Amino acid sequence: MNYCSQCGSPVKFEIPEDDNRPRHICTQCHHVHYSNPKLVAGCLPVFEDKILLCKRAIEPRNGYWTLPAGYMENGESTRHAAQRETLEEANARVSDLQLYTLTSLTPVSHVQLIYLAQLEDLNFSAGDETTDVRLFTEQDIPWDKLAFQTIRNALHFYFEDRKSGIFPTRHIDLDMPPGRYVEQP
Repeated sequence: MNYCSQCGSPVKFEIPEDDNRPRHICTQCHHVHYSNPKLVAGCLPVFEDKILLCKRAIEPRNGYWTLPAGYMENGESTRHAAQRETLEEANARVSDLQLYTLTSLTPVSHVQLIYLAQLEDLNFSAGDETTDVRLFTEQDIPWDKLAFQTIRNALHFYFEDRKSGIFPTRHIDLDMPPGRYVEQP
């Protein structure tokens, strides 16, 4: 950030009085500009014994598989963002959303919320940011072609929890090497 969004004056980067970390501060109006984590919301859509995955058509990880998810917009709830992203990326409608994984990605300042959801029907197709959308059984998941560790974690948790039928909300901090949280298949 070079200029204040309040008055257009140059900003400096320093620790404000009564704070503990550097912030952008306007040199003229003294407005403090806070930079906060981005929220990513998505779904783990289930149909019978299958999971709906999307093949990415955009970077990062173009050509890899993921759950439908994306950045939350202003004015929407996390649940609504997850439903919207599922509709945008997979043209799929979901219901019965239950918060399933909440992952803090501290190295990139993101928080990802994945909702366990029921796929309402089999009317789905690739959206603007996907090249393919498919249902996968556990044994058919393309583990070596998954886009992100967070998706791998959510899928591992789901298949483990499915054995007991109990799906607790998982809180994961990914500020350490990913292999510490889930074994790679």
